[in-house]
Amino acid sequence: MEVLRVIVLYSALVMGILGFGFGIFLAFSNEKFKVEADPRVEMILEVLPGINCGACGYPGCEGYANAIVKKGDDIDKCLPGKKSGVKDKIKEILENYKKQ
Repeated sequence: MEVLRVIVLYSALVMGILGFGFGIFLAFSNEKFKVEADPRVEMILEVLPGINCGACGYPGCEGYANAIVKKGDDIDKCLPGKKSGVKDKIKEILENYKKQ
């Protein structure tokens, strides 16, 4: 019975040490390989309707926002957002927040 307790105790101790070690490794990797996102993508994503219809030719609003910022795609492809003035809002974002 005593041997079983020692085995369980050592197993729990080893698992705890391994978990802590992997946690430290993941935290370090997260900081080392961090990808900086362009804030304009998030701003444009907030302006878009968010229905992910694909009418613009991209799989969703996030894909379209990335294409506008990174590839310079047209800003008037969002059909559901035409009535709410999405084109003008995107144009304002791109003019006021140029990439630095």
